[in-house]
Amino acid sequence: MARPRKSPTIPDEPLRELARSLGFYALVDDWGTYREQPWLEQLLRKEEAERKRRSLERRIRTSRVGLFKSIADFDFSWPQRIDREQIQDLLTLQFLDDITNVILLGPNGVGKTMIAKNLLYQALQRGATASFVTASDMLNDLAVQETPSALQRRLSKYTRPSLLAIDELGYLSYDHRHADLLFEVVSRRYGNKPILLTTNKPFAEWAEVFPNASCVVTLVDRLTHHAEIVKIEANSYRRKEAKEAAEKKAKDRAKRRSAARRRS
Repeated sequence: MARPRKSPTIPDEPLRELARSLGFYALVDDWGTYREQPWLEQLLRKEEAERKRRSLERRIRTSRVGLFKSIADFDFSWPQRIDREQIQDLLTLQFLDDITNVILLGPNGVGKTMIAKNLLYQALQRGATASFVTASDMLNDLAVQETPSALQRRLSKYTRPSLLAIDELGYLSYDHRHADLLFEVVSRRYGNKPILLTTNKPFAEWAEVFPNASCVVTLVDRLTHHAEIVKIEANSYRRKEAKEAAEKKAKDRAKRRSAARRRS
């Protein structure tokens, strides 16, 4: 009878460490019995892959990133100004390791949210925890907390993830209480974990977003101290797509009318 061969793909000790990391402690304790089984590595690798898959699904669901178009569908020829190489560099996620904020600045409908969601999804794929939230949802959520302890628990929701994406800052105006809450989130993450933020307002106009708030200058300073600022100048993609869709429908109707006339 042929003797079972030990899997040659991976050295013995790393394979044992993998079993330990997966929590197969009984197997590790009796390692000599199983170490030369030909199925051992396949079993451990399959379990590792399945746990990674489930972990990714859970982190995607928790992040609330939602549906989005792939960055491969982004039309870089449309904006009058965008640094494509800068976007590609950001997709390497070096900013996560460097704890560098990313600020996507541009008018409505130019793809800021699309880029932000692609960056966040890449971070999730790499194993990071992440959360996607609109500025209004986050600030209103924090503002309704009725006790200091409830507020502290809520703040931890936004300071805990490896990457926090705050979308659509500048579309609404807020009072000084909301400004203070945003400042608290930024301060807690400052130097520890990056923020990914989209805004349609240049920093010089943030006083209009948070009128009468004394912390605006310091807030902007902390956000931009270590930051990659992506500036996009373009007409709205949404208006462009709506116009193209309307033109296509008009052509389709013209073709149907022409075909109907030929049949008659």
